[in-house]
Amino acid sequence: MAQPLKSEQVEALSVPAFCGRAVDAESFGVLREIVASCVLSRHELARTVCEALGWVRPNGGLKARECYEFLELLESRGLLHLPARREQRRRGPTSIVFTEASRERSSRQGTLREVTPVILGLVANAEDRATWRELVARHHYLGHKVAYGAHLRYLVWLSKPSRELAGCLQFSSAARRLAARDHFIGWDDATRQRNLDRVVCNSRFLILPWLSIQGLASHVLSLAARVAADDWEEAYAVRPVLLETFVDRERYDGTCYRAANWLEVGETTGRGRMDRDRKMDRVIKTCLVYPLVSNFRRRLGVVG
Repeated sequence: MAQPLKSEQVEALSVPAFCGRAVDAESFGVLREIVASCVLSRHELARTVCEALGWVRPNGGLKARECYEFLELLESRGLLHLPARREQRRRGPTSIVFTEASRERSSRQGTLREVTPVILGLVANAEDRATWRELVARHHYLGHKVAYGAHLRYLVWLSKPSRELAGCLQFSSAARRLAARDHFIGWDDATRQRNLDRVVCNSRFLILPWLSIQGLASHVLSLAARVAADDWEEAYAVRPVLLETFVDRERYDGTCYRAANWLEVGETTGRGRMDRDRKMDRVIKTCLVYPLVSNFRRRLGVVG
């Protein structure tokens, strides 16, 4: 049985915060007891810890994915020992079947007037999820990966001359720490930790490569900015006030984002969101943001 720890012992161990919140001695003791006494997989442990400690989203959903990563961080720092990883069924692009929905079409050019209204359909059923995964796996340079934390996905449809699939988007949890964004907002670490859930990342954006409709990409981004806040609030009971995204500067200029009034605020460092060892192993990207309200800084906890 894990021995209870006093507050000063927890502080001495430098137990990291969970989702921006300090973990007190009682909570850390419960966590250690669950890990030490329950014969469960790592994923099951994460869910059990969330249930025991009330680590839930505003809509009541468990923060299981974040907790899974938190447990692995604690293990990497020698603060607990987790069971060995269980071999899992392979997931990802290799399991996606390409169908007619994503087949390359003949090049199509035109203007917005010829295809509008453009419709964003929130992905909400198995068929739409399969189509979204297929499009991204086949046509997006980053491919398909399971989104970190909370996320919403959309399919993009043209209405004229007939209903036609045109692309897709994904919004997901914001980067945990990002110097350029944080400086633009005016955040210190404590304020960022308290308010990060009001920032949402546009983590995937795809217009199908055979479409060359003038202004389509920026139009879709403008539509998404209008609907994403409502949909995110309905799904997760938190209303975002700022969107962020990252553009690989070696591949793209981010023209469509700028045309949709997104603001360039700097560059990433080249580290991934979970890079705790500060290893530069990713490309540097341009960071852009889109305020959803005029007083976004105040809503994100910045005073003055």
